Order: sequence, then structure tokens, then C-alpha cells
Amino acid sequence: MRRRELIAGGAALAGLPLAARAQNTTDTTEAAAGMLDGTGQPMMAPHIVQLVEPFPPGEVHVFPGPFRLYWTLEDAYAWVYPIRIGRDNLYEAGEYYVGAKKEWPSWTPTPDMIEREPEKYKQYEDGMPGGPNNPLGARALYLFTEERGDTFLRIHGTNDPNTIGRAVSNGCAGLINEHMINLYDKVPMGARVVLYPKA
Repeated sequence: MRRRELIAGGAALAGLPLAARAQNTTDTTEAAAGMLDGTGQPMMAPHIVQLVEPFPPGEVHVFPGPFRLYWTLEDAYAWVYPIRIGRDNLYEAGEYYVGAKKEWPSWTPTPDMIEREPEKYKQYEDGMPGGPNNPLGARALYLFTEERGDTFLRIHGTNDPNTIGRAVSNGCAGLINEHMINLYDKVPMGARVVLYPKA
């Protein structure tokens, strides 16, 4: 069956109205394989959509309203993934580029994170090695800008599907590990990343 997906909110940053039509023939509930996101809905499997207004290929576009990440392809197509985003004002809209990529990355909370929630993060101030229980999950894309260098924002994996479809992180965009591995293999160093403003 065919289905339509409307990408709402945040398109003003690019100056483009954007809509997408799913090209796969698998219904969301069939693709979910029993996994639920943070809203209790079946989790969408990554799939290819056709964009009504094309973006250049080889870019990551994060839309916070519908909790979707798009990896753009040739001929106005894109892969779409369900995500989680940063909570409250920790979500930082803007343009970035992929300045580093790591498999099973280590993790150290930022000083701001430790200051906000010392009871949660102080114990990890010297870092945590990579692995299944690491907050950055199986893979991470590190977001940089020319002015700031490493922004400490990441697109990374998680082993907690209940956080997908929610604004719960310390600013990073997250995908379940299986989806993040799929995305990681597609995105090269230097790729442009756009995080659109929250509505």
C-alpha cells in the first residue's frame, strides 16, 4: 500500500516547503517488528521517500516536529529515519558538518551536563568506554562548525527505543542502534547537516 508523509515545521530555515511520498510498500506496523517508540506507536523502519522539493544529495536534514532525519539522495529521493531530539532549549538548530565519525565511541559528559545534573553525570567525568551501555551507542557522527569546531552535538545510536519520537536528550539527535549503523555507513566525513528549528 502507498502512504504519504508530510514533514511539518522547520522548513523555514531552508526556505523550502517540503513533503515526501513513501516509495516502499511496507506498512509502518509491518515494518516495526513489534518495536514501539516513546509515544507507544509502532516504530517506523528506515525507508526511501521522494521529496516534493529536492535538496542536494548527500546531506542530513533533521526535522524536530515529526522526529525525522533525512539522508538525501539523487533525483529528489531520501532515506528517512525516526529519531529523538534534544529537550527544551538544549536542541540547537543550525547548519553543521560531520567533523568526525566513530564506531562504538567512548563518551564523556560535558561540563554543562555535569553542572545541570551532577547526581547523574559526575560519576562519568573521566569518561566511559564504548560499548552497548554507552550513551552514544553503536555509532556517532560528530557535528562541527567552522567557527566553533566540535560543537559537542552528535547524531548517535541508542539501545532505548522508548526515547524515539521524544525530546529527551542533552541536545543530540538519536536513532536506535540498528538504524544508526545503517545511516553511519551512508554519511561521509564533511557531509552537511541541518537541524531545523522547533515549531
